[in-house]
Amino acid sequence: MGQQYTELSEKLSAFIVEQKIFFVGTAAETGRVNISPKGMDSLRVLGKNRIVWLNVTGSGNETAAHVLNNPRMTLMFCAFSGAPLILRLYGNARAVHHKDTEWEELFRLFDPLPGARQIFDLSVDLVQTSCGMAVPNFDYVDDRDLLKKWALKKGDEGLKQYWEEKNQQSLDGFPTDILDKNI
Repeated sequence: MGQQYTELSEKLSAFIVEQKIFFVGTAAETGRVNISPKGMDSLRVLGKNRIVWLNVTGSGNETAAHVLNNPRMTLMFCAFSGAPLILRLYGNARAVHHKDTEWEELFRLFDPLPGARQIFDLSVDLVQTSCGMAVPNFDYVDDRDLLKKWALKKGDEGLKQYWEEKNQQSLDGFPTDILDKNI
């Protein structure tokens, strides 16, 4: 059954690397809780207590707004094949933007993804496993390339315009700082 740890083991780090999807949970002090699915080979384990993941342009920018308001973040991974397991990583995150000094160093860790807008750097303070016996089995087929194609078609200027129109505020009106930090 479930166990708690203060850091990632090599076995749990290897489990993370194998996953094709993970889920991000954030919340400001008030307003809505946000849970987002992520994929596209956008996550890296940098140590026993550090995870970074590359966030690409999407319809909203809730995670960035929430982290500015309250840095709490939870990442969840589920075994959809093989032995059942749910893994949650709890900690505090910060957003790294294009204009930040660490951007180039962290961005090099990833294959370039069109529409990259932030890198979230999570300092993990609690690692929790649970059984996952109720999680269904699924077969991975392939990554979708629709978001990459959309971002390439938009181009840099089109993405900046999209950020201006759609990514400056959360659903609850919290700022995301996307324009100040990226343009």
